[in-house]
Amino acid sequence: MSTRRPRGYRYGAWRGGPDPLAPPYDLGDAVDEIGDSVLDGSGVREALRELLRRGTQGRRGLDELRRQVRERLRQARTAGRMDGTLEEVRELLDRAVQAERRELFPDPDDMARLKEAELDALPEDTAGAVRALKEYDWRSAEARQAYEQIQDLLRREVLDSSFSSMKQALENASPEDMQAVKDMVADLSRLVDAHNRGEDTDEQFADFMAKHGQFFPEQPESVEELIDSLARRAAAQQRMMAGLSPEQRAELAGLMAQTMEDMGLASEMAHLSDALRQARPDLPWGQRGQVPDGEQALGMGDATSAVAELADLEALSNQLSQGYAGASLADVDEELLQRALGRSAADDLAALRQLERELERQGYLNRSGGTLELSPKAVRRLGATALRRVFAKLDATGRGEHDVADAGAAGELTGSSREWRFGDEQPLDVVRTVRNAVLRTAGEPRTGTRVRIAVEDFAVVETERRTGAAVALLVDLSYSMALRGTWGAAKSTAMALHSLVTTRFPQDAIEIIGFSSTAQVLRPETLAELSVDTLQGTNLQHGLMLARRFLARHRDAEPVVLVVTDGEPTAHLEDDGTPFFCWPPMPETIARTVAEVERVARSGATVNVFALDPDPGLVHFVHDLTQRAGGRVFEPDAERLGEYVVADYLRSRRGR
Repeated sequence: MSTRRPRGYRYGAWRGGPDPLAPPYDLGDAVDEIGDSVLDGSGVREALRELLRRGTQGRRGLDELRRQVRERLRQARTAGRMDGTLEEVRELLDRAVQAERRELFPDPDDMARLKEAELDALPEDTAGAVRALKEYDWRSAEARQAYEQIQDLLRREVLDSSFSSMKQALENASPEDMQAVKDMVADLSRLVDAHNRGEDTDEQFADFMAKHGQFFPEQPESVEELIDSLARRAAAQQRMMAGLSPEQRAELAGLMAQTMEDMGLASEMAHLSDALRQARPDLPWGQRGQVPDGEQALGMGDATSAVAELADLEALSNQLSQGYAGASLADVDEELLQRALGRSAADDLAALRQLERELERQGYLNRSGGTLELSPKAVRRLGATALRRVFAKLDATGRGEHDVADAGAAGELTGSSREWRFGDEQPLDVVRTVRNAVLRTAGEPRTGTRVRIAVEDFAVVETERRTGAAVALLVDLSYSMALRGTWGAAKSTAMALHSLVTTRFPQDAIEIIGFSSTAQVLRPETLAELSVDTLQGTNLQHGLMLARRFLARHRDAEPVVLVVTDGEPTAHLEDDGTPFFCWPPMPETIARTVAEVERVARSGATVNVFALDPDPGLVHFVHDLTQRAGGRVFEPDAERLGEYVVADYLRSRRGR
């Protein structure tokens, strides 16, 4: 009888993707940093961009990565001169001619004199001289060897400028090796043409790499990767040629053309260049870009590589700057970054991308139609942060919240009860709460005498309705708020007060109204995104009109109007509803604004004004305004605006 062996288990590292047991990505610090920037007056997109530029959680940001790329770019500019091949050809040519003259000089034969005359008649330009000596019958072995070195050098350098690493691969190349190059170029042209026609080239690419893979040590994994690499190098070759002087360019172009003809590749390489340009028309073909300018002479292949590196680094620097329309972290070429700064830089970029994704995935940011907005979840956290800032200052100055905690604060008991709702301040109905828990768990098996109470079991006793407040906060959005550096404080104050009212005193109602050339009602999400208006005008009249409509919807509440501004009214609405602006303020603007203040006052509202500028004209106007509406004037520093506004709201609330 056989016995079954127990099944064994092996444990190891999880390889099925992201670790399912890993803790969620911690976004607390990132959300708070974005919140701090928003509360200081930035928009959400600007705040996120600033965070990505600065970096977080010990990772380098875009600014630091770009600084290091610019340093690498500075070093690459000093890589060397680009006329190295031309200089080496000239040296070999001089050596060949001089060696030939030494060989001919002692020979008294007339043929020797004819050869000397032929050498004397050589063209002055290097390319013409090399071409003229192509059929020359060398007498000097040293001269013949030097000329053959020129031809070998040109073959290798010209091909190396088009195909990376070809210079080493073709050193001392045999005729069979050169035939293999010609076969490769022909097959490559057919492959690129097929790709440009939109054909499926997967099988053709695999066959090409199996046959000619030795010419591509970087081993591209797709036809797109192969074409991208070759096209970038071809464009860099053109930029390298454009960076030479006209004389150097003419000589080197002549040498290249002659070498291509000698190898039988002239037409094939011209066709390949056109096909690569068709495949990647977005590259800077023929444009003169940055070229290296150092002491060391570079061959054509090395010069092309140096120019390509400069172009890549410049493109990478531009990508990291994110300073163009529609910029995104997806634009940053991770392969270029890793090649320039190493694996750790690519890891830092990946961390920034993950941060951006997680902000959306975990519900802190919403992207709609290309617009980035804070979600309600993030706005609530932002309001709480603003409120903590305010209370920190209140506690520091000894002016705390001082909530009243006695039972009578919620009003007289009516004898009835109801289920608890978030924000309720009424006392708990303990008897009904326990009864609800017992009824809910009646069908469950009991363990002991304990009763488990759930959230839905809680009930509160009904009280007589306590007087609530309807608070209209009017915030100046005119451009002068940004110029004076008070916009961030006003924005933070508005979000703090909104958070305080909606979370701690839900029986009160609040509406935030922004006013510049015209006025508008602001949702918290809108306020977080909002920046000051570049249009001219401080239209307090329109803001008060919207406040009066809000108060009319809450007639049972105590009306409170709070105004934050740094200037006199300079705009009003005409009878047809169009805004009118004038500086200095016209009497009609002042008159219409005062008339609206009196309408607000007749509704029973008090109007308290927080003046952020000590200008005598503003101070005189707001004092007159508050006298008409029975309010007060505060002149706080911008840093203490939130403290003043929240404390004033709490003070008036305790009075109720």
